[in-house]
Amino acid sequence: MGPTTERFWWWRHPEPFVCGLRGHVTPVARSRTTGPEHADLVTRTVDGRRLARCLRCDAWVEAPETEAIWEHPPPIEKIERPRRGRELRDALVLRLIAIDRAVHAVLFGIAAIGLWLLEINLPGLQDAARRLTKQGTASLAGPGQLASRDVIVRELVKLLTLRKHSLLVLAVTATIYAALEGTEAVGLWLEKRWAEYLTALATAGFLPFEIHELTKRVTVVRVGALVLNVAVLVWLIWRKHLFGVGRSQAQGRQRVGAPG
Repeated sequence: MGPTTERFWWWRHPEPFVCGLRGHVTPVARSRTTGPEHADLVTRTVDGRRLARCLRCDAWVEAPETEAIWEHPPPIEKIERPRRGRELRDALVLRLIAIDRAVHAVLFGIAAIGLWLLEINLPGLQDAARRLTKQGTASLAGPGQLASRDVIVRELVKLLTLRKHSLLVLAVTATIYAALEGTEAVGLWLEKRWAEYLTALATAGFLPFEIHELTKRVTVVRVGALVLNVAVLVWLIWRKHLFGVGRSQAQGRQRVGAPG
């Protein structure tokens, strides 16, 4: 095993990581007795301690009978098996995308609130700005602070040129984006199929705008956002087989019993 593989062991084997967050899955740990069909789920040490096997990470954890609350465990065929391997990794990626969309929803929500407040109070703010520009800005900055006065004047002029219609469009747009990103976040966290399609379509729709912004000015943040969104789009379409992409290959692997 090379150094790169060791560095990303948590990604190749996410089961211990998830168990560390959510706890082990030991269905027989709370039962006083077990049957022969549960032989691979429970064992005893040489000193008599009872251990139960975690169905997610295969770790053996102590399961003393004194802490048991059931007499018998459920039948082996009714025990729900937790996700492992690639299936678990896919679920983690969806949760990460959901968190990213939730952050976007919060940011758009804050922007929407600010724009709505500005739109509502714009007439009063413009009246105050108009009075300041008429009276002059000498009282806003003392002698020797011409640079500060120039900045204040520029900002006042920007405020005077704002139009309620433009602010209304921006406020409505920010509100729609916040609702869209929030819907994506909730749907992806719950692993809904419709949310995967919605996220793919929304991400693809935003890409032209991000590319257009890059043509005007290249920044690390803009490049990073574009790369991240492209990666999310490609992963969703290919790994989740959206719009039928890669579905035939996946079905072929399942038929021949190839590892996932």
